[in-house]
Order: sequence, then C-alpha cells, then structure tokens
Amino acid sequence: MYQRTTHAPTDDLVLFQIGMRVNKPWRIDAWLPTFLAMPAMLTELSRDAEHGILGYRLLRGERGVTVVAWFRTVEDVYRYANATDRAHRPAWLRFLRRSRKAPGAVGIWHETYEIARAESFYGDMPPTGLGKAVGVEPVRASARTARERIRLRRAAA
Repeated sequence: MYQRTTHAPTDDLVLFQIGMRVNKPWRIDAWLPTFLAMPAMLTELSRDAEHGILGYRLLRGERGVTVVAWFRTVEDVYRYANATDRAHRPAWLRFLRRSRKAPGAVGIWHETYEIARAESFYGDMPPTGLGKAVGVEPVRASARTARERIRLRRAAA
C-alpha cells in the first residue's frame, strides 16, 4: 500500500540556509578552511538539543555546498552564531582574516526564514527534509492535497 506522510506539527519553525561558493579554485588556502569548518559546527549543533537545531541536509553543488537547516527559533540561530565558546564565532573570525588576504576567493551566504506554517508530502519515502527534522505522521483523509494540508495548518495556528 502506498504510504503517504506529512511532517508532524511544529509550534515555531525557522529555515536557515548557509553556503559557500568557490570563486577561485586555485586558492585552496582560502576556501578549504571554510569548507572544513562546517562539519564541526553541524556536529556541535546536532549533539546538544539546547542549540535548537531540529535537523539539516547538506547539498553539494558544482562550486560549493549548501546546508539547509531547521531550527526552533531565530533566537536559537543567533545565539549559536554569536557564542564565543562555540565553533561558529571563531571560524567566522578566521574566515574574515583569510578573506582579506584573498579577496573574492570564496563567497559565503546565508538566509533565515521564520515560517508560520509549512506543507509537506512524502510518498513511500523514509523521513527526509523537514519530516526527518520534526518527525512524520500519516496524511489524513481530509488533507490529501497540498491545498488541504496548508489550510489545516493555517486553521491550527
């Protein structure tokens, strides 16, 4: 039987995307440390629920990587980013020093979205994406379409 699931309800939800782009591949001294810093941060975030990360996906592209992460709140994102005793802040300061020595060698970016409601569908899929981050539940008969699922989530908010 075809299994249809959607992500479990969440109160607050933040989608945080961060990535890097290698602009000058020959400047490995500039981009490799940036590339290598992210796994330590993801490990640190994942080990302690206090950081507020619900889950993440790592996406590789032709010239770089992107991390798509779900957090409980924007405050959780900012608290981690600015904590001097966590991996991000020292890595950020090292990046700034390196970028002055090799301008334009590596680009970085991030985007933060506070999400009031979200809709998802997983057909014969193990938990993935947001569903992996917050858990899944069966699609209800009253919510078979994306339009119906978003309407129900709006009503529950």
